[in-house]
Amino acid sequence: MHQYFLRYSAGCARIYGKQIKSNRYRDIKMAVDVIIPTYKPDQQFLLLMDRLEKQAVRPDKIIIINTGKAYFEQLITEKAFLDIYDNAVIVHVGEPEFDHGGSRNLAVSLSQSPSFIMMTQDAVPSDNFLIGNLLKALDDKKTAVAYARQCPTEESNQLERYVRAFNYGEEPLYKTEQDLKSLGIKTYFCSNVCAAYNAEVFERLGGFVGRTIFNEDMIYAATAIKAGYAVQYVPAAAVIHAHNYTNRQQFCRNFDLGVSHADHPEVFDGLSSESEGLRMIRSAAVYLLKNGAPWLILKLFTQSLSKYRGYYLGKRYQKLSRKRILRFTMNPYYWR
Repeated sequence: MHQYFLRYSAGCARIYGKQIKSNRYRDIKMAVDVIIPTYKPDQQFLLLMDRLEKQAVRPDKIIIINTGKAYFEQLITEKAFLDIYDNAVIVHVGEPEFDHGGSRNLAVSLSQSPSFIMMTQDAVPSDNFLIGNLLKALDDKKTAVAYARQCPTEESNQLERYVRAFNYGEEPLYKTEQDLKSLGIKTYFCSNVCAAYNAEVFERLGGFVGRTIFNEDMIYAATAIKAGYAVQYVPAAAVIHAHNYTNRQQFCRNFDLGVSHADHPEVFDGLSSESEGLRMIRSAAVYLLKNGAPWLILKLFTQSLSKYRGYYLGKRYQKLSRKRILRFTMNPYYWR
């Protein structure tokens, strides 16, 4: 596995045939903490830790909010982990206590750095300059948050690679409220798979929404943009991250997405996500036909239908029985 990620050390450059230039940071002291929520961490989490330790800008602290101590110790004992990673801090919470917004806020409260980076346990830096490239974007004092590019894995098929390229292109973005007319809901797009935050702005805006099923990153980005700040997309900062979700998992994930949209009309009302989804489907179908993979079009449509059905029902969850909600959600503890 280590060899695979090293082969992708230029981010998505080899995947899409173009070189991505990264700024080089050598022996530069920048104060930054990395925050990682974990749940049943596996070997890829340890790979992430190793790659963070090799960053040209080394994190002051790596704050881990772990759900379920017993799950963590199935991978490695806490003592052994802290012996290996001397800048790590672990806080354990129970499964009923975890919340996408609240638990991350707890982690931020343990950081004293002027900036921090949110990551997920399955995202691995594509090179040693991920942190430096993200922090460079925060030099702009109007930027509240800057998020990284997400590249497909070696196992990803053509459809998955295309979807990643569609959502995470090669051109950087500097998004403000003025972009709502041209970008629509994508103006607010941001991902805590890997994103750097200005801590002072984060505190001023009240942090992540205290309790949310999902989408805490996008809700925060919308709050920041409405307050006059900017959100940056930094393709020079890249992580390897992709999921091979089944149609059922796509349905459940998008059900929770729909719930978050229904619960936050102040952010999402008047901004259609369906039109962006249709644009992606049409574009992906044309791509698959032109590149000799028409058999993947069926997968594209069944996957897209699962996403839409989940999102549609999530937006209308208040009309559903509790039994159906618990069957559809990926986050049952949120409802308890």
